[in-house]
Amino acid sequence: MKTFKLFITGILLVVFISGISAQNNAVAQTTPKSKTETFKVYGACGMCKTRIEKTVKAEGATTADWDAKTQMLTVAFDPSKTNKDALSKKLASVGHDTENYKAPDDVYAKLPGCCHYERAK
Repeated sequence: MKTFKLFITGILLVVFISGISAQNNAVAQTTPKSKTETFKVYGACGMCKTRIEKTVKAEGATTADWDAKTQMLTVAFDPSKTNKDALSKKLASVGHDTENYKAPDDVYAKLPGCCHYERAK
């Protein structure tokens, strides 16, 4: 009789653990771990590329690639840690205008000469 109770307890334990594991997998599959966004960031040179990519990575992006020809930044990030708006604000704070934020004039003026891009009026 003890063996039977132990056997049933073991089966119930396996079923319970399997249920928890399946539930965790379902939650993990529905929660996005990474989001990719592409938006305009103004710059002019290789130094700009380095600064732009480094800035968004410091702000929580996992990957960043800025194209000098198109002036487009493609960035991947965890949406629970940062968002497109926060990344745009941070870029403006280091001298790079974005679609939604303009860099302060004094910060833009301090960029190296090769980094001065044509600003929208």
